[in-house]
Amino acid sequence: MNEQRARLRWDRQTATAAIQQAAARGALLGAEHVLQASRQRVPIAEGTLERSGAANIDEQQLTAAVSYDTSYARRVHEDLNARHSPGRSAKYLESVLPESAATVQALIAAQVRRALRS
Repeated sequence: MNEQRARLRWDRQTATAAIQQAAARGALLGAEHVLQASRQRVPIAEGTLERSGAANIDEQQLTAAVSYDTSYARRVHEDLNARHSPGRSAKYLESVLPESAATVQALIAAQVRRALRS
C-alpha cells in the first residue's frame, strides 16, 4: 500500500477572518431574501413603499437589517385594520421572518462552508 501524507497549515486569524466575511455575505443574502419576500406582501398604492425597501449588513457586528424608508412605513406595517389588495397585508415584514428563518440560516451556512473549502 502507498502511504499518503497530508500537511495542514492552520492560520487561525486568516480562517476566522474568512469565516466572518463569509457569514456577513450569507447574512446579507439572507436579508435580501427577507426583503424580496416582504416586498411580495407590502401594501401597494403607488409602489413607493415597496421601492423604499433595503437590506443592509454591519460586517463588524455580523448583523443584517431589512427596512422600509418612508414616513408612513411603520403605520402601514402596524395597522391591522387597514384593507389591502389580496396577498398584501399589514405586518408585511414581520410576518415573513418566521417563514424565512430556515432559508436565511441555510444561506449563511452555505457561505461559511464555501469559505472553509477554499
